[in-house]
Formats: sequence, structure tokens, C-alpha cells
Amino acid sequence: MLHDVDPFIGTAATSLPPASGLAATWWSPKPQVGNTHPGATSPLGMVSACAYSGAYPTGYGRYAKSTEGVPEEMLESLQASGFTHFQQSGTGAIRKYYNYVRVTPMVQPLDDLGEAWPLQDETAAAGYYAATLDTGIRCELTVGEKAAVHRYTFPASSSARLVLDLSCGGLAIEHGRTVPLRAHVESLGHGRAQGTVVMEGVPLSVYVEVHSPNWRQMLWYDRRLVEGGTRLDFDSIRQTTLRPFGLLFMGRALAGQAVEVRLGFSLRGCDQARENLRRECGEGEQSFDDVRTRTSARWADHLDRVRVDGGTPARRTVLTTALYHSLIKPCFGDDESPFWPASGPFAFDVCTMWDIYKTQIPLMMAITPDRAADLLESLIRVCEEEGNFPIGYRMARGADRFFRQASALAHTALADGHAAGIGDLDWSWALVHMEADLRRLYGEDFFEHGVAYPISHTLDLAYAHQCTARIARALGDKRLADELEARSRLWVNAFDSSTGLLRDSEFYEGGKWNYSFRLLHDMRARITMAGGDDAFVAMLDAFFGFGAGPVTQPGRRPSPTTMAAGYALNRFEGLNNEPDMEAPWAYHYAGRPDRTAELVNAALTWQFGTGAGGLPGNDDSGGLSSWYVWASLGLFPVAGQSLFLVNTPAFSRAALRVAGGEFVIETTGHRDTPIGADGAETTPPTQYVQSATLNGRPCETTHISAADVYRGGVLHVELGPEPSPWGRSARPPSLSDCRPEATRA
Repeated sequence: MLHDVDPFIGTAATSLPPASGLAATWWSPKPQVGNTHPGATSPLGMVSACAYSGAYPTGYGRYAKSTEGVPEEMLESLQASGFTHFQQSGTGAIRKYYNYVRVTPMVQPLDDLGEAWPLQDETAAAGYYAATLDTGIRCELTVGEKAAVHRYTFPASSSARLVLDLSCGGLAIEHGRTVPLRAHVESLGHGRAQGTVVMEGVPLSVYVEVHSPNWRQMLWYDRRLVEGGTRLDFDSIRQTTLRPFGLLFMGRALAGQAVEVRLGFSLRGCDQARENLRRECGEGEQSFDDVRTRTSARWADHLDRVRVDGGTPARRTVLTTALYHSLIKPCFGDDESPFWPASGPFAFDVCTMWDIYKTQIPLMMAITPDRAADLLESLIRVCEEEGNFPIGYRMARGADRFFRQASALAHTALADGHAAGIGDLDWSWALVHMEADLRRLYGEDFFEHGVAYPISHTLDLAYAHQCTARIARALGDKRLADELEARSRLWVNAFDSSTGLLRDSEFYEGGKWNYSFRLLHDMRARITMAGGDDAFVAMLDAFFGFGAGPVTQPGRRPSPTTMAAGYALNRFEGLNNEPDMEAPWAYHYAGRPDRTAELVNAALTWQFGTGAGGLPGNDDSGGLSSWYVWASLGLFPVAGQSLFLVNTPAFSRAALRVAGGEFVIETTGHRDTPIGADGAETTPPTQYVQSATLNGRPCETTHISAADVYRGGVLHVELGPEPSPWGRSARPPSLSDCRPEATRA
């Protein structure tokens, strides 16, 4: 599957065929761009490397900051002033953009540092990126988990240069720059150097080796060489006093001469950065190809954990690239936490739990359970050190809590992790922090009044109480479990029983319709509140645009009138908005899995494609791509409840490599997407589940347990062209199935 990865998918503004049918009724107000980058990455590794233009939000590309509609272009063409390390992936306004330690190959004077040159002949693969600057320098990048290797092939030049700018950080947009607070740079001679820059409270150290025989090496400051100097120290740097600084390697280059730059990174000092480089690159002088080969092998292993049969080449490319994007973040730096001295996992770029907890973390638990356990341990450690479970966590001092987005989402992942039995976490330790965290921020209002505003936080906190109750009950603390479960029933306070929708409130991206169809822990009571199955399905039908006409999408710089008219539709926003990601599966709880099949089929067909514009919106650190993976498999994880909903698979057969071996989803009656006369895909008719078996036994329900998936087995799904009785009567579990009905506080 490695050859199916296209890292350029999502790097440009959305450019998909005009939707037809159901998908044409959806409205997408959020930025219509994937915001990914094509740079070199390692699966869930600490370091990435990519061409740097300063554009939003990864440092790669041509776009300015955009919050709605079609993104505006900041640059007329692709260009780069060098190649940086640490990039976000598919995020929006994350407010921290990295792009540290810029390496610039030059045949111009140092005074031209910062000039950008057009990029030509770009190529990329998993673990590899290359482009040619219009100066004639061919530039290649690869990375390991904690190291990067660059290879630059120069034209003939009497004065070729490699310039390392250690002061670089952030983006070339308003308020996008990151300025070092303190710095130390030291030239060690013989092509070796090291330095530490403190960026937003984090000491990022780098150890550098440049293999360029007979080249001079010098320090520079403010674009002037520091003759004879071997150290630069800056005890205090401010926005107004910052002048660029770094290292320069200079000498004669023959035509076609390749020069390698090897960089080891650490958050715990230069010595550890040097050891990280040694561990990944060894002692050899020509390490680029070796590192690239090892990283490619790691990607091949990870991508092989989800395999599919059938499907068109385009669908296989989109699926494999979605899996690739799902495994770039979070970043893991084992034994690298700069905030606590203990060894163990340190995870950052959790950007954010709001984006990834429904889809990406469950995917990690299925196919990378060791890393999922490391993520949970790291989140618990952050809570212990800083007093809160973060909603977002980046490589910066202090958890970015993103408190407006949501509350207590880590509890959902912890409940799934406990049920799955991953790792060797001290769950009593975890439970202490989970319970305490429920009282923080909006949690205090929920505890005192049974409701919290913005009203979506009431749903978050009620759900988190239920997740925490599951762990407490499993650990034998019945008193605490009963108390938490009682509070989990207060989700009813978020709803207006006269409308069956959430109460009026402010909402983070979206409105009350977008948030009203979340998969709660008591969907039976939720549907009863809406007036029963038929009334609930009618509400869903209106939300998803069944029977509605096509809508016009917002373009570049949409007017307030255009946006207000779109929001007034109260319509599904496709997959360009996180609250809507799980809504198609709400039909399962009302006995209409056929509707889910129609919606997912429309989304897979019209909201994803090949090419740079192949994503409908921000990839959200892999959350959107993970949705595509699950939807293609015909499964959807109900995060926090340790179960999967079953739907029509997009491929005739798929296999997940899980802890217990292999979980296979196979079909009878599957039809691949048809191909038109011009070779393009045409609209596939929806296929519906007729019946299912799990390990040879009839599966009458529309769900299976997560344990069934993790232990391995075979789910066989029979498909047909018309809806069937399957799933009409048997519903996924709800809290009130075995407990008293939810009552208003």
C-alpha cells in the first residue's frame, strides 16, 4: 500500500467535482482546504521536515489565514526560503506553528537569506520530500523519529552555502511568528555544531553534522559572519530585539555534488540530541538513503495494518493516504518531556481532542495499541503536572486547554482504553485525576447546577461522568460509580423537550442542530424526548437534506448575508465540521441504518478525492482522515462506549491487524464504484446491509463490541440494492435499557 500514498492530497483548496444528489444539499462554511503538508514524516514520530514558505497553517503552500469559505492566497506560486522542522498537520487556527531550525541551501550571499525561490519538480512519498529551487539546487528531506537528514545537490559554484537559522519559528502571517526567549549556539568544528533555543517555554535542542569536505563553518548574527567565534549566547530575546542568528557552512561545489545535513533533536538537551542522531543515523557519513529506507519500512508496516481488496485505484489512493494522514499525529517523544524528569512517553500535538477523540484515537487503539496506551499515560501525566486534562496539547509550556471547544474529552479515550485493556496503566491513579478533572472549568457549573453553558459542555460533562463511572465500577468503587452515573443522566438538561433539540446557546463552530445529534450514552431516552423513532428520523432527514434542493457553497470572502443564509438552513455541514462527524450514525439508534448507508455513500463519493484539493476541509490533525478510514471499512467507533456500529463497507474485503491477530470485514454482493466512459468514477448506487454474521454466528444488531474487533475475527456482511429489515428492531445499547429513565434535574 505504500505506493498508494499521495502526501499532496489536502495541500490545496478543495477542488472536487460538483456534488449531486444528497451531498449537494449540504453546506460547508468552514475553510475549504485540507491544510496538510507533503513533507517528510515518520509514523507518529517527533520530527517532520518540509519546504517553508511561511504560509498558513503548516508553513508550506500559498494560503493566508482563513476561517470560512475558500482560502485566500498569500503567494502567487509555490516557493520556499528553506526547509524547516516540526509542522502541524491539517489544523486550523491552532496558534502555534513551529517550523523551527530552517536550513537554506544557497549560491547567493548571506544577505539574501530569507528570500524565497520558486519550487519546481516536487515529489513526495511516505517519509520523503524533494523539490528543486530555481537556483538549480535539488533538495531532498527524510526523517527518523527524532532526527532529520537533508541532502542538497548543488550546481557548480565557487561559493555554495548551507545556512541554518536557529531563530526561525512560526509563520509569515499576522501574529504567526514564534520568537525564541533564550538561545545558545556552539560551533564544535569539523562539520559539527549544537544549540538550544527556548520556544514558548520549551528548550528545543539540536545537534548538527554537515558532511561537506573542506567547507568552512562559521556562526552568523544579523546576516553578518562572526569571524573566529565559536559561541553565541542570548539570555533574553524579545520581539523588538530579535535578530536572526545561526550557523553557516560554505565552500566550493562541483556540479552534482551532494551535501548532507544530519540533525538530531531533543527536548532534554544537546547531549540527548546527539544520542538521538547516533541512534537513528549511526556513525556513517552518507546516511540519507539508509534513514529513508528505514522510515519507508516503518510506514509500510503501519499502512499494512489496514488492507483492502477491490475498489478503484482512486479509492485505494484516497484510503491509503487517509490512513497515512491518520498516523502523522500525535507526535511521540519517548523520554523527552521537558516538564517532568521521569522517563516514559511524552505526546504532543494533540490538536485537539475535539478533533480526534471520536475517530483517530479509536483507530490508534485498534492498530497501534501501544502508542494509544502511551498517549493516555502522557495525558494523565499532563493532568498530574498541570492540574487539568488538556483538550489540546502542543510543544509548549502549559496545556492549551481550548476550553471553548469542549470539556473533559480525555475521559472518553480513557474509558475506551480501560475497556480494551491496553497498556499497563495504573487505573486507580487515572481515576483519581478523572474524577477531579470533572469539577474544573465548566465542570464546576455542571456540578452545582446540573447544567453548563455553552450548552454543548453539558453534553460533554454528562458523557465524561458516564465514562468515569464505567472505570469506577470496573475497579469496584460502586459508591463513586453510582454517584457519577446519576450525574451522567443530567444530559437531559441540555435539551428543550418542546423541540427535541438543544437549548439556545452559543456554540463553538456550528449551531444547535449540529450538536443535537451526538451519539449520547442514552440514545433511547434521547429519541423518546424527540417524540419517538419517526419524529427523530424526520428531524435527522431535515438536517441531512433529504428532499431538499442543492445549496450554493460560500466562496472566497463570503459576505455576512451569504453566511447568515447558509447557517439558517440548519443543515449538515458535510465532514467539514467536527460535531457532524458522528451524526450519520444516529439513524442506527432509530432503526434506520439504511439512511446511514445513504449518507456515508454520498460522503465517500463527493467529499473526498485524489489530487491536492481532495479533502473537503481541514484534516484536523488526522481526525477527518480517520473518519474516512472507518467509513470505508463499514464500521464507526462510538467513542467511550467500547462498541462499533456496522454499516456498508466501501470495499469488498478489508482486514485490520489488531492485537489479537486480524479482524476481517468481508462482503457478499459488493459492487465496486462504476467507472464512466472517460475513466472517472460515477455515482455509485447505495448498497444496504441485508444480514451479517460475526465469526459465523448471526449478527442481528447493528453493532459489535470493541472487544470483538480487538481480539480478531471475521465480520461477514451481505449487501443488496434495497433496504432490508436488518437493524430495524435491534438497537445499539443505551443507558436506560437497563436503568431507570433519565429524569430532569
